[in-house]
Amino acid sequence: MTTTSTLRSDARVIGLVGLAHGVSHFYHLILAALFVWLKPAFNLSYAELGLLMTVFFIISGVGQALAGFVVDRFGARAVLFAGVFLLGVSALALAQAHSYTALMLGAMLAGTGNSVFHPADYTILNQRVSPARVAYGFSMHGISGNIGWALAPVFMTYVATHYDWRVALMSASVLPFGVLLVLFLNRHAIRPEPLKPVAAVKGAAPAEGTLSFLRLPAVWMCFAFFFITAIALGGIQSFASVALVKLYGMSLALATSAYTAYMLASAVGMAAGGVVGARSSHPDRNVAIAFSAAALLAVLLGMNLVPAWGAVVLMGAIGLTSGVAGPSRDLMIRAAAPPNATGRVYGVVYSGLDSGLAVGPLLFGALMDGDQPALVFVFIGVFQALAIATAVGVGGKTRAVALQKA
Repeated sequence: MTTTSTLRSDARVIGLVGLAHGVSHFYHLILAALFVWLKPAFNLSYAELGLLMTVFFIISGVGQALAGFVVDRFGARAVLFAGVFLLGVSALALAQAHSYTALMLGAMLAGTGNSVFHPADYTILNQRVSPARVAYGFSMHGISGNIGWALAPVFMTYVATHYDWRVALMSASVLPFGVLLVLFLNRHAIRPEPLKPVAAVKGAAPAEGTLSFLRLPAVWMCFAFFFITAIALGGIQSFASVALVKLYGMSLALATSAYTAYMLASAVGMAAGGVVGARSSHPDRNVAIAFSAAALLAVLLGMNLVPAWGAVVLMGAIGLTSGVAGPSRDLMIRAAAPPNATGRVYGVVYSGLDSGLAVGPLLFGALMDGDQPALVFVFIGVFQALAIATAVGVGGKTRAVALQKA
């Protein structure tokens, strides 16, 4: 295969996987974007609305760990198709809901669909993208997720405002079904590789054991890394805008712009992080440097030492530095995964992301209820700093195993 054809093939796989990942992140927010309509329609409290999101992420987190085993057993492509299909069905179910119970069941169905993406996506990228470009694949994977997060509130709010929330959900269902058609038409590009026998290696986990990867300390350090960083992310997504209004006295529109700056800068950081990851052999160190900067910036933001426009700049800087860590983070997990266990490892590790996103809003919501907006940003920085220790630990364990194999 020529270099040109390999580049074309890699770009095709990265684009297809990124498209699917963007849909999954879009569906993270289809309910949250409609809270203003769902609250009066069903006479719900904010706690009841929040519980819908918590259940979504709990189901997704548990399902994600299990989906990894299914990916390794039946192949990532079939599992990815099933997940995309379930997202579309969940939106149709939610559009027809006439009770809180029906909304909850729809959220659970959406969480089930969402659970497959990380183990399936990363298995396909690792199998079908050449090693020299896999860091760029991870970069685009993260960027596509950010795009999904950014588009969902705009799309859902626009349709619900001009029509109603049921039409918005029905319209949202078109997206995964359309993407599923694209994936099916390009199914050969994302075909799974057959499992290869792995020779026993001194110092490595037994390859034949389905659960042997769970004995690896690096896997659980990766889980801890995602759990900790997701708590910080949950605080940013849920309460950064409200905290900025209280702390800096800025308008809600400007605070929302600050969050937008965070998201856009994070996407730019991920693009740059792909280059950094591709040129570095120590992804854990890249993560440590990036999160050190992000943590310091978050604490500075909480100290209220800059004017309102400066807070917008700081939010963007936090997004940029956090985004740079993204591709190296995924390379770090790739290095920690034993052969033939990619789906299982990514499934378990990324369930930490959903767990953190379920816990974060509860913690930071309590801080806001206590009228402590400054502590929102301080604790975001604290959790980002704590994540550094887990990243360094993963790198140390991975290098130790590599030396044993040498």
